[in-house]
Amino acid sequence: MNEAQQVLLQEMGYSLWQLRQPPVAGEGAQQECGEPAEPPAVTEPASEVSVPVVPAMAPAVSAATTAPLPDADARAERIARMDWEELSRAVQECRACELCKQRQQAVLGVGDRQADWLFVGEGPGAEEDARGEPFVGQAGKLLDAMLAAIGLRRGENVYIANAVKCRPEGNRTPHADEMAACRPFLMRQVELLQPRIMVLLGKAAVHSVLGEDKSLASMRQKLFRAGEVPVLVTYHPAYLLRNLPEKAKAWEDLCLARRQMQGRSGN
Repeated sequence: MNEAQQVLLQEMGYSLWQLRQPPVAGEGAQQECGEPAEPPAVTEPASEVSVPVVPAMAPAVSAATTAPLPDADARAERIARMDWEELSRAVQECRACELCKQRQQAVLGVGDRQADWLFVGEGPGAEEDARGEPFVGQAGKLLDAMLAAIGLRRGENVYIANAVKCRPEGNRTPHADEMAACRPFLMRQVELLQPRIMVLLGKAAVHSVLGEDKSLASMRQKLFRAGEVPVLVTYHPAYLLRNLPEKAKAWEDLCLARRQMQGRSGN
């Protein structure tokens, strides 16, 4: 392991994670994100959840969602036929919920449009709203460190999106109706990307994609599905900045995601 990797793992809380683990034969196996000579297959739990990706087929976000938008089904069907250019324009012009009234600009997402990895967060913050790119503040720096710790880099085989495309006032958690209004955009991104794995960062992303309102602690280290796309859940980088010991758990989740990808690659 080189010095740069050691710094990244330290920032991710790896040392805390390592202290909790029993001794393992073969020094370096844990440091390399659990990569033994023969990568283990990820066992899919019996509680695996299947959620359709196509917006027109998708269930309501949750029972807490407010009354549907007028012509919501027709709107979702239109969005489901858009290409990237049309989708980007539709997001910038969207007036489907109250969030549009205070935004500087809508934030579709950023990254490689042929990416295998899709990371989904909550919504733009103040800096993201100003720059039009997700995860560019302190949480973005931590996300970049998280990616680097498993050999990934923003924009290279990675796409980053959010559950909502406009900034909630005061960086609050998006409301259910706001996520419902943005969900067709996110689902179309998934359809266009066809990622090989999706990592949901925080409860808002879980609520939007899986329609679940359970604690993240109860959903971590389990494999879900959105259509044919494997989905894993971990903590949002902004939460990790406020709760440093939880970085070790996020590291475990990233290692699981990497093993899942290795299993699908047959490497």
